[in-house]
Amino acid sequence: MFEERIAKILQIVNERNTASVAALAAEIGTSESTIRRDIIELDKRGQLKRVHGGAARISNPVITNEYDVQTKSEIHSDLKLKIAKYAATAIHSDDFVYIDAGTTTLTMIPYINAPGAVFVTNGFSHAKALTQRGYTVYITGGRLKLTTEAIVGDAAVRSIDKYNFTKCFMGTNGIDEKQGFTTPDIDEALIKEAAMRHSYLSYVLADSSKFRKVSSVTFSKIGAACIITDNIPDDSYKKLTVIKAVD
Repeated sequence: MFEERIAKILQIVNERNTASVAALAAEIGTSESTIRRDIIELDKRGQLKRVHGGAARISNPVITNEYDVQTKSEIHSDLKLKIAKYAATAIHSDDFVYIDAGTTTLTMIPYINAPGAVFVTNGFSHAKALTQRGYTVYITGGRLKLTTEAIVGDAAVRSIDKYNFTKCFMGTNGIDEKQGFTTPDIDEALIKEAAMRHSYLSYVLADSSKFRKVSSVTFSKIGAACIITDNIPDDSYKKLTVIKAVD
């Protein structure tokens, strides 16, 4: 009943741009208090905007922009730390690992304890941090994208194509049941896709705010990776892949 109700709310709000709590309750045939709770949940999911007395349509449901590294590192930093610490324990001394550029994957590096493991990364800061800890590190060729400190481009994809990783650890901007793992940048999506294609096991590190969000480009379906997160917002995701909630 809940899923049917919120689907109807979204349909009405998207068709009319705005709708009051009273109008939604009357049309759907439920109480205003229930509608208010549903609107709060949909606002948290980023599927509509909660306004005084009702709800409003979100003009662009697809996230096309991206914060810089400094800004992203300050968002949900406590959750990223929990996720990163757990992810680091999955790396062993005999692993050949790809680590994606991103703030959560960067956070895991101080907690890796796997002497003998070898790493490949397209993250400028990641390569430096791993090298400082004494690990053997290979960095992909290509163009440096300053906002995310990621190395991207055809040369980076070609360099990844020659490797076969035991594990890869990826970041994502959005996780959606239908659209999968997404990112705003086409070049970064191609890198992520290549790394996962060449990995025996793939892990996606994402705090719970990334669920039910969609960015411009899909780089993988959900079933292709295990998700490490702080909390699972909807049990329906458990049917699609293995998810570890560290909280």
